[in-house]
Amino acid sequence: MPDPAHDPIEILKRKNAEAELGGGADRIAKQHEQGKLSARERIALLLDEGSFREIDRFVVHRTEDFGMGDKKFLGDGVVTGSGLIDGRPVFVFSQDFTVFGGSLGEAHAKKICKIMDLALKTGVPVIGLNDSGGARIQEGVLSLGGYADIFLRNTLASGVVPQLSAIMGPCAGGAVYSPAITDFVFMVEHTSYMFVTGPNVVKTVTHEEVSSEQLGGAKTHATKSGVAHFTAPDDASCLAMLRRLFAFLPQNNLDAAPAIECTDDPTRADAALDSIIPTESNKPYDVKDVITRVVDHGDFMEVHERFARNIVVGFARLGGQSVGVIANQPNQLAGCLDIDASRKGARFVRFCDAFNIPLITFEDVPGFLPGTAQEYGAIIDHGAKLLYAYCEATVPKLTVILRKAYGGAYDVMSSKHIRADLNLAWPTAEIAVMGHKGAVEIIYKREITKAKDPAAEQAKFESDYKDRFANPYKAAELGYVDEVIEPRQTRERLIGALRLLRTKRETVPSKKHGNIPL
Repeated sequence: MPDPAHDPIEILKRKNAEAELGGGADRIAKQHEQGKLSARERIALLLDEGSFREIDRFVVHRTEDFGMGDKKFLGDGVVTGSGLIDGRPVFVFSQDFTVFGGSLGEAHAKKICKIMDLALKTGVPVIGLNDSGGARIQEGVLSLGGYADIFLRNTLASGVVPQLSAIMGPCAGGAVYSPAITDFVFMVEHTSYMFVTGPNVVKTVTHEEVSSEQLGGAKTHATKSGVAHFTAPDDASCLAMLRRLFAFLPQNNLDAAPAIECTDDPTRADAALDSIIPTESNKPYDVKDVITRVVDHGDFMEVHERFARNIVVGFARLGGQSVGVIANQPNQLAGCLDIDASRKGARFVRFCDAFNIPLITFEDVPGFLPGTAQEYGAIIDHGAKLLYAYCEATVPKLTVILRKAYGGAYDVMSSKHIRADLNLAWPTAEIAVMGHKGAVEIIYKREITKAKDPAAEQAKFESDYKDRFANPYKAAELGYVDEVIEPRQTRERLIGALRLLRTKRETVPSKKHGNIPL
């Protein structure tokens, strides 16, 4: 019998067991006490069962300073490799907080860079599960260099393969910039946070008292900053959401958007759509009721649900085809475009265009939000981002004007003038420079002032203006609207157009890149 202490197979088994324990059973138990899963448990939930193939399992750091030579753990605080989600390949890294608090050093960074390089070569998406105390101070500039190596790869991979980030613990300092460059950021409520400078530094510099949760928790980034696109109550829910989003995305920028067999009748007509728009044009409604009645099985995965709620963006399927949906939300700020809504919409449009996902726009917009806060905050530049994104996009672009399409906001929201492929309007559409009240007060100001009964005269002019301009037919006469349809026909028309546009090819002038108004 071979000596187990020297048997090669037994040695391998012992090393594997050691690597799988990370920082040890006690530290894994502490993770569980905090409501967090271990790095390997997260990977197991994210990927199809038994599909994970780890690389660099036995990597350790090379630092000898500060007693680090006696503190080496196999894997060096990050688990890296590849696996499958619904049978599709993906690269993944999962930081292990049980090893040096998940801190990033030279070897740790090289492991992440290796899978990112492989992802770029093979055209496979990357998912990062972040749970790290930040830079490994004992390694000094090696740690800082490691972050920069990752940032570079994030940037090179941007628009080539989808990059998804889940923040499942601390993510502070320079560590935040890698997730920020990626396409979508998920955060776990109460156990994760992101900030450039922590509460202690904030207190020292600005004398503000703030907790980690208030400064950079999931709620903060989902509602105030917009850094987080999705939040989840726990690790398992977060990983399930990642899997759901992944199903809507292609493998890379050369693949078509995913399509599945459609089990929802493409010709289905929903009569409720015919009466969903209120008779009074100033009354709100929930545009998500329109979206869910049109898309396959009412399945809509909203992105940035809690941020800039006056615009709605997310993923759905039409006729089995993955699509990106962008819609004005009349029950929030009357659906006006403001700074945050413009940023949110522009980022989403550019992602869909980068990855060949057709865009469906549901329009009901009275204009840009007025006010000094908006003007001083550069609504001009931010509004131009959304305009730029739509103009630049070459994917199939389908627009449905539900009600208001006023002023410059009409132009911005995927109008015919900026290369939309099919523009439909409901009979309730109002396409004009501005609303009838404001228009009449400008055009007929003198007549109203001189009238014996100014209120009656204004009402007469408003009624005439509405009859002449607050409808879709003038735009249809000019070819700016391709068809005025019954609302119940929306699903059938959009699916038919998507099928027709599958072979669409459109290019932009040759250039290194444009200069979007950042």
